[in-house]
Amino acid sequence: MAQYELLLPKMGESVAEATVIKWLKQPGDRIEMDDTILEIATDKVDSEVPSPVAGKLIKQLFKEDEVAQVGAVIAIIETEGEEKNTSQEQVPVQETVTAIVENIPGTEQLLPAEQPAESSNEGSERFYSPLVKSIASQENITFTELDGISGTGAEGRLTKDDLLLYIQNKKGSGNLQKPEVTQSKPLVAPPIEASEVPSSVQTKPLASVGGGDEIIEMDRMRKLISEHMVMSKHTSPHVTSFVEADVTNMVLWRDKVKGSFEKRENEKITFTPLFIEAVTKAIKDFPMINVTVNGTQIIKKKDINIGMAAALPSGNLIVPVIRNADQYNLVGLTKSVNDLAKRARNSKLKPDETQNGTFTLTNVGSFGNVMGTPIINQPQVAILAVGAIKKKPAVLETEFGDVIAIRHMMFLSLSYDHRVVDGALGGSFVRRVADYLENWDVNREI
Repeated sequence: MAQYELLLPKMGESVAEATVIKWLKQPGDRIEMDDTILEIATDKVDSEVPSPVAGKLIKQLFKEDEVAQVGAVIAIIETEGEEKNTSQEQVPVQETVTAIVENIPGTEQLLPAEQPAESSNEGSERFYSPLVKSIASQENITFTELDGISGTGAEGRLTKDDLLLYIQNKKGSGNLQKPEVTQSKPLVAPPIEASEVPSSVQTKPLASVGGGDEIIEMDRMRKLISEHMVMSKHTSPHVTSFVEADVTNMVLWRDKVKGSFEKRENEKITFTPLFIEAVTKAIKDFPMINVTVNGTQIIKKKDINIGMAAALPSGNLIVPVIRNADQYNLVGLTKSVNDLAKRARNSKLKPDETQNGTFTLTNVGSFGNVMGTPIINQPQVAILAVGAIKKKPAVLETEFGDVIAIRHMMFLSLSYDHRVVDGALGGSFVRRVADYLENWDVNREI
């Protein structure tokens, strides 16, 4: 009998690790070729790992909720044959884990609690995630000093928040001495006056729980969303500008073409691709809205990759990305929007399809809301919320004088990072998006 090493497959050029969510096969189970052995997840996308061989599962090398690197052996399968230790073609482990984790706050807390010292740190028996090591390097903190910081993670592991709190306390207190090593207790900060501690690290009030209250533990995706939202507000000073747009021509045009379009393309045309087209045009007019920030550097993005926030049946949120959205015509945008939305609801998105967005659109109008103040999807610098389209009386200027008419009106709200986007740019951009929507050609062919 031969032993086959099942490796965690490569899931995309920017994905280096995945969390084991659920084992569908247990040791001793018979496995046919292409049987699903386990379910895995990246930051938001769930995937299945099939078996490329038939045989019997004899060992699971990762537990549920542990993180495996791309190319790591995750299971051993016993197969028919004489050769031993056969395996898949080795997939090189990418060296971009730190960059990925920085874009997914909280992911480092899902890393395995134990790793071989030679594969994690030099001169230390303790495991540190790539993000923790990166922060320590930037702050000139040695492994010896890291070893002395107590962690609140699994089995006393040091998390990103533990390290940031330690750095903040050290700077605030001026105490540069190595803290006492206590593996079983969280780090106790030196006494500091409350006024000296930023609000982000001050003690949070305890929640009151009554006898009839229900306590619900956050699922994995909600924890990541929570971390990402808090990080975004701490990173970017948010400003929101609002514009009201008369989209009557756009609404009438869609009403006119939607029936024939569905017959011809077998696709429904919603307002979302129309909004995305207007956004891509406005980004070309104002390219400094399509940037990211790296310290004191502004990185102007060449590609226009539009993320569209989508609510899932579970109540969570995911943002699939249409890459190079400016290169699609309206038919292509419609098909891409429908395809991504459908596969998002069915948890069939590929990991790369939620990565590398440069601007995000969220449709709060789908919930009946007229406007919103969305949180920026880091590391982007702006996000546009489109509200519900409502019939309202509006004043129209005609050659015969002003008249009041019933028009289709909607609000657009743009939240932007005031570090690099000022009111003139943010306000002009959202106004330009509204202009493209208002000036829609009712005779347009599609």
